[in-house]
Amino acid sequence: MRLCAWYLYGEKHRGYALNPVANFHLQNGAVMWRINWMADTSPRGIGASCGMMVNYRYFLEDTASNSAAYLGTKQIKASEQVLSLVSQFQQNSKL
Repeated sequence: MRLCAWYLYGEKHRGYALNPVANFHLQNGAVMWRINWMADTSPRGIGASCGMMVNYRYFLEDTASNSAAYLGTKQIKASEQVLSLVSQFQQNSKL
């Protein structure tokens, strides 16, 4: 889960989220909200993402400012759960 959080939050292409689905939602003002362990146990889900899924949450009053922040300064809005997993990954990673 820590590696998944880092991939979604920390891995970038030209400053934007490397994952195309994450990039789509973040461009539209969503918050990277929750990473779910074994949320998709289908063969395709296991093969594509080890069964993990991410929820993006749209707070309507914040979507415009979140989108502008992401597109302008490449700042990703994320929940405490996601940020905690990213922090744990950074503390334990040899990268």
